[in-house]
Amino acid sequence: MDKRMGVVSIIVGNREKDAGTVNDILSRHGEIILARMGLPCRERGLSVIAVIIEATTDQVGALTGQLGRLASVKVKASVV
Repeated sequence: MDKRMGVVSIIVGNREKDAGTVNDILSRHGEIILARMGLPCRERGLSVIAVIIEATTDQVGALTGQLGRLASVKVKASVV
């Protein structure tokens, strides 16, 4: 399968509860991550993360599926 470039946008609605799990998931998929930028919004209790990836569609689906199963996490992927 061909690898594609893309961006995965992640909003963690409950930083205290889910930030550690999000980081664990991202670490497990580290081979497809080229760059990561995050903005903690402490006053609102949430975080916004953008991850640049190079991956197959199956790898993108695995990453976004695991993140999307977390109750406070919203995730969207855009690949070209």
